[in-house]
Amino acid sequence: MGEQAEREKEVGGGVGVSVERRGAIAIWTIDRPERMNALSRAVVRELGRLAREAEGDAELRAVVITGAGDKAFCAGADLKERRSMDMEDVRDFLPLYRSSFGRIDRLGVPTVAAINGVAYGGGLELALACDFRVAASHVKLGLTETSLGIIPGAGGTQRLTRIIGEARAKELIVFARRITADEAEALGVVNRVAAEGQSALDATLEWIAPLEHAAPIAIAAALDAIDAASNTTLEEGLSIERACYDRTLVSEDRLEALAAFADKRKPEFKGR
Repeated sequence: MGEQAEREKEVGGGVGVSVERRGAIAIWTIDRPERMNALSRAVVRELGRLAREAEGDAELRAVVITGAGDKAFCAGADLKERRSMDMEDVRDFLPLYRSSFGRIDRLGVPTVAAINGVAYGGGLELALACDFRVAASHVKLGLTETSLGIIPGAGGTQRLTRIIGEARAKELIVFARRITADEAEALGVVNRVAAEGQSALDATLEWIAPLEHAAPIAIAAALDAIDAASNTTLEEGLSIERACYDRTLVSEDRLEALAAFADKRKPEFKGR
């Protein structure tokens, strides 16, 4: 990410999630390695708060979500906490998942899950809410809820199906299959696998480095248009694409790109 980004690095965070800033890239780390980075109510709530806060950050260009250590990205729900919850408590928890993961899904900057260790159940559902997924070579992933007598309840049945198709999603969910990083890449569950010995976070930061200087209005418009493709007819999608294109057409960034081309230099996008 460069020397300047390293100098601008900031560290902070809330309950169960540490936050680091490297230039225009935010890194949110689920920091509960003693619990395999499991999703407690506090962690899910904090992820939603961070996503809400990020919506107003004009300097932000991408968010990376990862887990502490190298054993787990997130092993799913905190079963120790879950055992203390009655049926109504669990029902009340599901809207919190939907709200927090939905905010991550709808962020106007690219979100990337740097899957550093196992990602099971809600952990994989969190990763699926991101735009992209990068996995360390040793990890295993799966929506394993049916082996516990339930089904994915944080969007997994819907997002996995949209990403890899109905037949493959049924296979992984119904059989509670645990797959390797290479299998996940072949199926399209993850976008890429880090090189042997390379961390998922390092591979992610290396891959997304160009986003730090990309055109944020165009990136946000592209994400909105692509997301619409899964939920509308072709004609409706084309109308949404046109509206998204119009957002870029009136931007100062578009004029800057034209001027930079004429001047034979790199554009300096400001998000205006």
